[in-house]
Amino acid sequence: MSYLSELIDSTRDRIGAAKATTSAGALEQRIAGGRPPLGFTASLGGSSISLIGEIKRASPTAGDLNRALSASGMAAAYADGGAAALSVLTEPERFLGSLDDLEAALGAGLPVLRKDFILDDWQLLESRAAGADAVLLIVRALGGDLGGFLDATAALGMAALVEVHDAGELALATEAGATLVGVNHRDLATFEVDPDRTAKLAALKPEGTTLVALSGVSTRAEVEELEGAGADAVLVGEALVTAQDPVAKVRELLGQA
Repeated sequence: MSYLSELIDSTRDRIGAAKATTSAGALEQRIAGGRPPLGFTASLGGSSISLIGEIKRASPTAGDLNRALSASGMAAAYADGGAAALSVLTEPERFLGSLDDLEAALGAGLPVLRKDFILDDWQLLESRAAGADAVLLIVRALGGDLGGFLDATAALGMAALVEVHDAGELALATEAGATLVGVNHRDLATFEVDPDRTAKLAALKPEGTTLVALSGVSTRAEVEELEGAGADAVLVGEALVTAQDPVAKVRELLGQA
């Protein structure tokens, strides 16, 4: 069984348990009383490459990264360093994340992406009720159902960062109407990293698509290379949560050190 299959199975169990205790109606009531979503995609529209700072405590490949991190403190540091937006891992088993981390990150005032394995429309309600401005939709996990999830996400006012890994997945994403696309350098089946994925797919993106490079970025030189390859933004997690000074690391990656 692949890493992705295991994560999907555990996520389905988690969804079932959560739906048994919290109804869609209760989530809709929370949404009605909450703030409207911030413009996640618009935040990435600067003249130079933007940075999405990711908050995660662990990963399946690296193990513990920063188990005791303060999500609110890390979010504030990213904002101080010049990050355009935030990504928060909420998967609890392999990444040690939670919606509590997402809610804690909201205080930084930046648009926030919920990064998890979205498999059910109920999770979209859960995400918006928790304050998420965007969600990650993984083509390899959703397949032909992607279009419906894009519509449901838009109906809640959130952006959808659609994750792809190869040309076939990029074609499926664009056919479904995705305009914010993330190229994952990491293969979710094997967790191997190919840092040239963005360069390989950038030429295939339709006009008007915002392209985000995902995974394995830790230096300014890599950010510059990705910008030259056509990326509009880069998402960085491990290099930031393990940095002694996250503010300085964000500025270094943006060329502002």
